[in-house]
Amino acid sequence: MEDISATVLVVDDDRDIVAAIAKLLELEGYKTVRAYDGIEALEKLSENDIQLILIDVMMPRLDGLSAIMKIRDRRNIPIIVLSAKSEDTDKILGLSMGADDYITKPYNPMELTARVKSSLRRYMQLGDIGGINKTDVIKIGGLMLDKGEKSITVDGSPVKLTATELKILELLMENAGHVFSAEEIYRKVWNEDAYAVENTVMVHIRHIREKIEIDPKEPRYLKVVWGIGYKIEKNI
Repeated sequence: MEDISATVLVVDDDRDIVAAIAKLLELEGYKTVRAYDGIEALEKLSENDIQLILIDVMMPRLDGLSAIMKIRDRRNIPIIVLSAKSEDTDKILGLSMGADDYITKPYNPMELTARVKSSLRRYMQLGDIGGINKTDVIKIGGLMLDKGEKSITVDGSPVKLTATELKILELLMENAGHVFSAEEIYRKVWNEDAYAVENTVMVHIRHIREKIEIDPKEPRYLKVVWGIGYKIEKNI
C-alpha cells in the first residue's frame, strides 16, 4: 500500500502555516484537508477519510492536546504535533496525550515531509499484506499479536494500540528476551537516526504497559532492564 495516496489533515490557527504545509504536502503527492482549531479538526476527521494528522497545540475553541485526546477515542491514525514549544516537558506532554511524533516550529520542510512519510509507512504497512500464516501470530503467555489483523489481545480481550505502539510491541515480541535500547527501538520503528530519544520511547513504552499489563507498576510482560533498555519476557 503506498503512502503517497494518503490524505493528511493539517490543523493550525495560523492560516498561513496551514496553507504552506498543505502546499508542501501536495507537492509531495499527498491530499490535504485543512482545519483551524480543534473543533473543526474533529469535524473534518468525521467528514473525510484521513490517514494522518498534523496539529498545532495552542489554538482557540479546542486546543491541540484536548483534540488529540478526543481523536484517540475514535481513531489510531498517526498524529504529529506541530508546536513552537521546544522544551522536553512539552514534547512529553504531547506524546502522553496520544501523539506519535513531535515537530517544533519553525519546521524544516524536508524533516516535516520525512516524518510524515515515516509515520504513514508505519501505519499503512503494519503487518503482512499477504495472507495470514503462523508467523503472523505471536503468542507470549496471554499476550497475542496478530500481525495480519494488526491487532493485540490480552487474555482474549482486544487492546487498542496506536500504530507506533503496535510496531514497538511487534519488535519486542518478535525478539522476546532480547533487550533493546531506546536508540535501537527508535531506529527500527521510526526508521531515523536516534538522538536524545529516551523520553520519546519511554512515553510510548509507558502507554503500552498501561494497556497490556494488569498492574503497569509490576509488569508481567514488558520489562525495563535498568541502564540498558526494554524487553518482552520470553518465558511466561
